[in-house]
Amino acid sequence: MEADITITVDGEPHRLVTDTRTTLLDALRDRLGVFSPKKGCDHGQCGTCTVLLDGRRVTTCLALAVAHDGAHVTTSAGLASDDRGQALHQAFLDHDGFQCGYCTPGQICSAAGMLDEAEAGWASAATEDVRSEPTLDDAEISERMSGNLCRCGAYAGIVTAIREVAGTGDGHGEAARR
Repeated sequence: MEADITITVDGEPHRLVTDTRTTLLDALRDRLGVFSPKKGCDHGQCGTCTVLLDGRRVTTCLALAVAHDGAHVTTSAGLASDDRGQALHQAFLDHDGFQCGYCTPGQICSAAGMLDEAEAGWASAATEDVRSEPTLDDAEISERMSGNLCRCGAYAGIVTAIREVAGTGDGHGEAARR
C-alpha cells in the first residue's frame, strides 16, 4: 500500500508517494537524496541516523515515513544554517569530535536536541537534582548522548565540544583530560 505524504527537510518541502512500510531514513536517503543521516545498525541502537523531527531528536530507522506526514525534519546539514548548529559543527572540528566522520551528523543532531532538552529543564538518569535545571557536566552530557555510538572512540572530543557550546566549561573538561 502506498501513501502520499509531504515532509519538510531542512526548510524545503518534499511531496512523495511512498510504501507505508518505508522508514523515514529510507525515504530521506533513497527517495529524497538527503544523505546527512547515515544508515548504521538499522535497529535504532547506534544513533547514526538521528535527526530533529519537529524539534525532537529521533532515530529515523525506527520511524515510518507515513507516520510523519507534514513533519519538519532538520538534519545536520540543516543545522549548519543556524548559530547553534554552526557552533556545534565548529566545536566538533576544534575538539576532534570525529574521526572517520560517519556518526558525526547523528551526533550533531543529537547534541542539538539534548541541549534543547537540558535548557527546557528535562532531567536525565544522571541529573542529580531533578527539581532544578540540569548542569551539563561530563557525566550529564555522556548520559544524554548515550544513544549515539562512535566506533572510532571520539567520545572525549564529542563531550568537550558539547560542553563548549553549552557554555558549561572551557572546552577542556574531564573528558578532554582522559
